[in-house]
Amino acid sequence: MGNDFECGTCHKVFEAGWRARENHLRSTGHHAPTFECDTCPRYFSSDQARFQHMEALNHFEWKCSVCDETWPTENRKIEHEHEDHNYCGECERTFANYNNLKMHLNSRLHRGQQIRCPFCKSCFATATGLTHHIETSSCPNAAGLSRDTLYKFVRSKDPRSIITKGLIGWHGSTQYEATSRSYNWDRQGWECYLCHRLFGQLQSLNQHLNSPAHQESLYHYPKQSCQKEFTTLAGIINHLESESCGCTRFENVQCSIQGVVSGSNLIMF
Repeated sequence: MGNDFECGTCHKVFEAGWRARENHLRSTGHHAPTFECDTCPRYFSSDQARFQHMEALNHFEWKCSVCDETWPTENRKIEHEHEDHNYCGECERTFANYNNLKMHLNSRLHRGQQIRCPFCKSCFATATGLTHHIETSSCPNAAGLSRDTLYKFVRSKDPRSIITKGLIGWHGSTQYEATSRSYNWDRQGWECYLCHRLFGQLQSLNQHLNSPAHQESLYHYPKQSCQKEFTTLAGIINHLESESCGCTRFENVQCSIQGVVSGSNLIMF
């Protein structure tokens, strides 16, 4: 166990270094010492002794791309880079905070488009993208689905009201229609009488009025620690995906919602 690399079969020592030892191993079929350190020539009588040595001297194989820390596996190195440095090694990018990094890692760039619409087979990167596609009647093969019909469907899959509110007496979204009287001459625009936001056209104002912006909340957060309510399924799914309240993991949301939309599962988080 000197300072030079050694053959574990014939114990020949190679003062020229690791590469010379590797050439010898290839040409003879010999093997390196069983419990050799990942980075230096020392070897040990047990894997435990080897691990203690590498831990004490920071001699593991996988070196952090940002600092000098080393790790026993690639996964642990990546976790360290994510959690301690907000660093994406694949893109060689550092982010301002961990939340920004998570959004990047869960984006289409890293995840691809793995979630398929059950009606038109379009693909999306996240459950939020799929639910927004269906909820806004954007799917060409499910034009009859809307915020209201999707809520009724999800409610049928959520008998314990985990995310849906049990709205007694709810008969659907309120329909609003603005007229020419909505034009505000002082502010030079079409004004929403509910939130006083201005629009350039009457059509845009009516689209706003009949969007979820001024509709009753249909969904609530599963944990009592968070009192947030949401007017759309896409809204609560996006909140769950963010993991900001610690209710569930991003991957669990993807699996659960895809199962619900396909009609095979009940809501489970």
